[in-house]
Amino acid sequence: MAAAGGLARAAPDSLRVGLTPVFLDDQVGFLERWRTWFERRLERPVSFVQRGNYREVVDLVRQGKIDFAWVCGYPYVRHRREMRLVAAPLWRGKPLYQAYLIVPAEDRRSKTLLDLRGEVFAYSDPDSNSGYLYPQYLLAQAGENPGSFFSRSFYTWGHRKVVEAVSVGLAAGGAVDGYVWDVLDETGSGLTRGTRIMARSPQLGHPPFVARSDIPEVSFHRFRRALIDMAGDPEGTKLLGSLRLDGFTDVQPALYDGIARMVARVTKS
Repeated sequence: MAAAGGLARAAPDSLRVGLTPVFLDDQVGFLERWRTWFERRLERPVSFVQRGNYREVVDLVRQGKIDFAWVCGYPYVRHRREMRLVAAPLWRGKPLYQAYLIVPAEDRRSKTLLDLRGEVFAYSDPDSNSGYLYPQYLLAQAGENPGSFFSRSFYTWGHRKVVEAVSVGLAAGGAVDGYVWDVLDETGSGLTRGTRIMARSPQLGHPPFVARSDIPEVSFHRFRRALIDMAGDPEGTKLLGSLRLDGFTDVQPALYDGIARMVARVTKS
């Protein structure tokens, strides 16, 4: 696949789109089909630039080294002056999702995050809303010190890996993207069987596509139009089906105000 791993292999006039790892079993095959679809719609070369965490992808957008990226709401809120909001996914008909706090399936006792005091906890990514910010917010609200509340915490660098870590007992709890957990559950992968959803966050803005701040207007609007038109295109519909999404939609920055309030509370702690 063209420029799947870095910038050097991208064609000079290629539109560069940043991604972090997704949950798909056939990720390489899916991204090749998506890239081909984008190229037909946009009539120009497209290169996916993959990185293992949000920070690397966000930094590439902020530095103008890539044109678009699918990021989390947390880094978007923190750096919204350095990037442009393009569109958000529609999942179950809305551009919303929840963070889940999960525990091993055999743990029927734990009801809230505070029940995991002194345990080992798995985060997905320090720049993830659902996989880091939300539990940090809950601890701040309770007046707890996140640095000392757990006996140990670690990053898995992927929501799927949080589910795996909790399922096999590497962690007594974890924070995960509810969309990812639900999709893994629906696809029958078996990964979720070893976990139980202990708590859910309020509805929050789904991780959006963003663009570099100085993106040409023509490129910005054509890419956004392509995303929004996916649901009306036969091949686009198939691609959305692989992601278990209904489509993409135009959204306003206010969609992420709930995340911004959590950022403000955690920052104040």
